[in-house]
Amino acid sequence: MPGFDRISELPESLITQILLCLPTKDSVKTSVLSTRWKNLWLNVPGLDLNYRDFPKEDEEYEEVFINFIDRFLEFNPESRLQKFKVDYSKREILGFKDRIGTVINRGIRLLDAVSSTEYREDDGIMYPYFEFMPLNLFTSKTLVYLKLRYSALSDPGFVYMPCLKFMILREIRWSGTMSLEKLVSGCPVLEELTLVRTLASAIDDDELAVSRVRSGSLKTFYVPLAYGVCCSSRVQHTVLEIDAPGLENMILKEDHFEKIVVKNLTSLFMIDLDVKFAVNYDSSFDPEDLSKTNEIRDFLSGISRARHMIISHKTVKALDRFSKVGSIPKFNNLSRLQAEFPSPLLPILPAFLESFPNLKILILKIKFAKDDETEELNLVNVPRCFISTLECVEIKGLFEWEEEEMKIARYFLENSAVLKKLTLSFIDYPRYASNSDVYEELDKLTKSSRRCQIIVDDD
Repeated sequence: MPGFDRISELPESLITQILLCLPTKDSVKTSVLSTRWKNLWLNVPGLDLNYRDFPKEDEEYEEVFINFIDRFLEFNPESRLQKFKVDYSKREILGFKDRIGTVINRGIRLLDAVSSTEYREDDGIMYPYFEFMPLNLFTSKTLVYLKLRYSALSDPGFVYMPCLKFMILREIRWSGTMSLEKLVSGCPVLEELTLVRTLASAIDDDELAVSRVRSGSLKTFYVPLAYGVCCSSRVQHTVLEIDAPGLENMILKEDHFEKIVVKNLTSLFMIDLDVKFAVNYDSSFDPEDLSKTNEIRDFLSGISRARHMIISHKTVKALDRFSKVGSIPKFNNLSRLQAEFPSPLLPILPAFLESFPNLKILILKIKFAKDDETEELNLVNVPRCFISTLECVEIKGLFEWEEEEMKIARYFLENSAVLKKLTLSFIDYPRYASNSDVYEELDKLTKSSRRCQIIVDDD
């Protein structure tokens, strides 16, 4: 029937679960729908608040914020909660730590807190305010998902979170003897860890030299892009050590540590690298630095069991620098490679592919530099994988169909003995040659096209 309110006919338990998926400011708005809805938002088993939801002009902002949370918590004090998500990054709210402790005691499964980034003045000097997490956090028996940003962690003496599977730590300050190693070691079923290291100094002005991740359960480790051009090493000699025999996926999208040590990555399936092995944004490592080249060699050896690799042009450049003084180890298990190659480095492609003797699938994205003066492209040597295993090649990032692009296509068609499929992906950009022109030219280049499927499309 038109206008029939089917939602209000649902059981209250189901309605509150639906409202749990909404920001609290939206669930509160439902209180005006009818008498039945007036207090339904107070029975929702979680909060999702942002400091922006409260009037900035209110002089008693902090008190209003805390009173709102207290009203929610006191309405049904015996009920168990599922979620507590709060962003109060632009304000210092005294007593907020106690509220987090309360919701932890009430059995939350998800905690997502963005702490204050306020500064305090003392004798004319500005100091950052640190919001410490309550100590009962570290012995929560119900938390499954933990996300903290700008928070400070002190040593509770004992860490045991038996249900925690997902943890995201962004710019955390470690106080005293508390460390990443102690936190992770107390999470026996942790599966996914995302880490963004703070670039500022630690609370005690003594940045931990080594951040260790030791876990038998961890399956995915992720360092996201966080700082970009602002990435720098204000704190020297920072080391990340990963010892995770069950790790399957490792994604490193930015250089947050000067050195990465990997151990026992016996289960590694996928490695995604967008690093240059140098922390400062505009710097590169010195290939004449023996200790640095040894670090890179050990890191590459430690990830050499991977079966799927994704590497950016930044990492390709770094590996090119490394290859001038050392040998890239063999990745004998690798069957799939996605690599972004700067066009000036294409001459090293054959030597680079020698490190992947059992490669089956190659996705090669070329970053062409048409304005740069580069030497004539000559691809001569044939890697071992061309002879026995390479079946599928996709070349992406093509602008035009000119001599250099033809040479790349010819190289694969003429030298890959078991190639089944070659895909040429052109950037959606006006070009002189049509797809039919490309097909025709390829047929002229080599008879190999008769035994290999060729596809021409647009990215």
